[in-house]
Amino acid sequence: MNMIRTRVRQWMPASISGKAGLIILVVVVAVVLLGPLAAPYQSDLTVGIPYAPPSQAHWLGLDFLGRDVLSRVLHGGLTVVLYAGIATVAAYAVGLLAGLFAGYTRSWLESVLMRSTDVLLAFPALVFLVLLAAAFGPGITGIVVATAIIQLPPIIRIVRSATLEQSVRGYVEAAVARGEGTLSVLRREILPNIARPLSADVGLRFSWSVLLIASVNFLGLGLQPPASDWGLMVSENRGGIATNPAVMLVPAALLGALTLGINLLGDALVGGKE
Repeated sequence: MNMIRTRVRQWMPASISGKAGLIILVVVVAVVLLGPLAAPYQSDLTVGIPYAPPSQAHWLGLDFLGRDVLSRVLHGGLTVVLYAGIATVAAYAVGLLAGLFAGYTRSWLESVLMRSTDVLLAFPALVFLVLLAAAFGPGITGIVVATAIIQLPPIIRIVRSATLEQSVRGYVEAAVARGEGTLSVLRREILPNIARPLSADVGLRFSWSVLLIASVNFLGLGLQPPASDWGLMVSENRGGIATNPAVMLVPAALLGALTLGINLLGDALVGGKE
């Protein structure tokens, strides 16, 4: 139990900004996970006049089809977190392995990986997303795949750089002298010592995934109506911002809060105490 408490304290942010980021993130995640249970209406149910302003019955008013905005907001976060999470996990699963082996072995694999990442970096992210969306057709599958591929080059570079730095340390040389194999050295010596900075980068990549997927949903190339998604809500209701500003501002604010909380917490984990 004491060991668990020690671990929790080590990973808890000590800075004010880190604690603020954690609080913001907890609030947004609570909205994402518990929102569908608290929604007063079904997300696709028409209940009144389009763009009706906030009222006692509909706290955030109605959208362009007369659906309850609060209900759609409470349902709309799960897709943002789910698909961004899948893209980030997939990208890191590949990028972590590639970066570790490239940084430690320093073989021909490193040259191949670095040249491949240079090619991917040459493509603007949004252009690449649009191309894959067109290839897969309207829907979320191509967007998630493209988002994961876009995140690969920076992940590989960061992991490789961290691995190179750790591979010349004395404890790694001692492990090699004991006869430990490559996998054992990477798993037991290098990976634990690069976990903290990488945890912050995971947050950054997740934030980018959220913004990329939300941007493509905003363009109408990702999730399709009547799906409830914060990015899609901003796109669908642009025409009603003068009549009912909450229909756009609330989902946009939640997207901003999600990325802000992740970035503040990630910076605190890397920077330590302030």
